[in-house]
Amino acid sequence: MTEETDVPPIESTLLLRHEDFDELLNIAAQRGAERCLAHLGLENGHAAKDIRELRDLLEAWRDARRTAWQTTVKVITTGILAALLVGAAIKLKLLGGAQ
Repeated sequence: MTEETDVPPIESTLLLRHEDFDELLNIAAQRGAERCLAHLGLENGHAAKDIRELRDLLEAWRDARRTAWQTTVKVITTGILAALLVGAAIKLKLLGGAQ
């Protein structure tokens, strides 16, 4: 019986200097980023402009949503205050209510 070890043979081992390994990683990262942008349809030179426009559009949407909520709160508050004023006027018989 022979025991086999998990040590890879020398032929399959690749030795790289640290600088070469860093360069290889940078190239792989660059290619990965390019593939990701291509997958999203942003591979041409207009990608930065497109992303800025998307951010501007998203910011405009957030502003519109915030304004809509503020307007809703103002309308509800104004309605409640108007109802209170009408009720007070009726209670004080200022509007010619039943005498």
